[in-house]
Order: sequence, then structure tokens, then C-alpha cells
Amino acid sequence: QVQLVESGGGLVQAGGSLRLSCAASGRTFRHYSMGWFRQAPGLEREWLATIWWSTGSTIYANSVRGRFTISRDIAKNTVYLQMNSLEPEDTAVYYCGVATTLYNGRIPDSAVDYWGQGTQVTVSS
Repeated sequence: QVQLVESGGGLVQAGGSLRLSCAASGRTFRHYSMGWFRQAPGLEREWLATIWWSTGSTIYANSVRGRFTISRDIAKNTVYLQMNSLEPEDTAVYYCGVATTLYNGRIPDSAVDYWGQGTQVTVSS
């Protein structure tokens, strides 16, 4: 049983930064893709970034490239999302997800095998 526990969300002013964490447990993730997603009220869930657990290779959505950084700590079995230069449009519930397939790009929702519970990020103007 895989468990993903997110933390690090909160309220921040525009221009500020937050770092989200996703602690994973339950199995070895060596050949998996980990991703961060978000869902704003009234909108569909949006993929933000993917990291390959084994190599650390990353890819980003255009909307966050250059502002957000995905990384992982193998020893802690944790994936991070460092978010800088936050904008009110970044307000959403943020989720991490695991796909048991390697995706060299966007991970579709349908491919995510395990989801975290979500953490709220609110950016005030």
C-alpha cells in the first residue's frame, strides 16, 4: 500500500515562495514517475512537473517553468516542489501523484496510480 503525505502549503503574499513536500511510503519507487499537480476552484486538475525517481530527470509545464522546481530526496523518500515568484493565479490545492510508468513529460490523471491528499496554497495580491 503506497501512501503519499503532502505538507508545506499555506498563505503567502504575491512574489513569495513556498516549498511543498510529498513523503512517500509503502514500496520502492525506483522506476516510477512522480508528479505535482494542482486544481483551482472550478478548473480541471493541471499537471505541473514530473521527476523520474531513478535519474532525477525533470520536465515542467510552461505555466511554471522557471518559477517552480521539482526535486527528490531518495534517502527520505520525499519529493519536493519549490515554488518561487508566486502569483495569485497559483492559488489551488496541490497534489503529488505517482505513476508506475516512466513518463517523459506530462503525466495524465488517468495514469496516476496513487494520489496524496492535497495541500492548499493561497497567494494573496
